Amino acid sequence: MPRDVLTRDQLIRTAIELLDAEGLEGLNMRALGRRLDSAATAMYWHVKNKDNLVLLATDQVWGELKLPDLGSVDWRTAATAMAIDLYEMLTRHPWLVQAFAAHVLYGEGKARHDDHSLAVYETAGFTGAQADQAASAVFTYVLGNAAGAAATASLTRKLARNDATGEEQLQDAMTRAREIAARFPRLSTRLETSAAADYAAAPDNAFEFGLQALLDGLERRLAA
Repeated sequence: MPRDVLTRDQLIRTAIELLDAEGLEGLNMRALGRRLDSAATAMYWHVKNKDNLVLLATDQVWGELKLPDLGSVDWRTAATAMAIDLYEMLTRHPWLVQAFAAHVLYGEGKARHDDHSLAVYETAGFTGAQADQAASAVFTYVLGNAAGAAATASLTRKLARNDATGEEQLQDAMTRAREIAARFPRLSTRLETSAAADYAAAPDNAFEFGLQALLDGLERRLAA
C-alpha cells in the first residue's frame, strides 16, 4: 500500500488487530506491513518507531471505555460500571496488560478515563490524595485480575506455535499441580468440585465478588 494511500488510522487499527492476535511480542513493522500489503518503510511516515505505535494503539483502545454520567448515577454504580468496562477492555486486548510492564503509557484516551475515575471518587466524598488512592486501588485490582487473562492468551499463542508438544507440556504441568494440591486439605476438597475442574481457574464471579468487597471497604472508610 503506497504511503499516500496508507493512513495513520489504518495503521493503528491494523496494529491493534495484530496485537490482539500475536501479543506485544508479535508486533513488528514487517508483520504489520504484510497485513497492510505495504512496505515497512512506508509506515515510518506515520509513526516514529514501534514504541510510538504501541502508545498510539494503547490510546485508541482506551477510547473504547464508556464514562458514566455522574449526574444520573451514584458513585458506587459508576465505579462498578467503570471497573467492569475496564476489565472487559483489558481482556479483549490482553497485550495492553503486557504493555503496562514494558512501557510508560500515556495519552488523551487514558487521561480522559483517569480524570473521570478521580471524579467518581471525589463525588463519593474522597478528597485530595484519598481520591487518588481510592481510584488507584480499584484500577490495580482490575489490572491484577486481567493479568490472568493476558497470561492465558500468551500461553495459548505459545502452544499454537509448538503444536502438540506445547499442549502436552501444559497437560503435564496441570497434572503435577493437581497432584501437589491433592496433598493439602482445602485444595483437595476444591479439586473434587466440578467448578475446580481446571485447577488454575478462578471461582465463578470472583472478579465481581472482589470488586464489591473493595468498594465496601472504601464505603466504610467514608462512613468512618
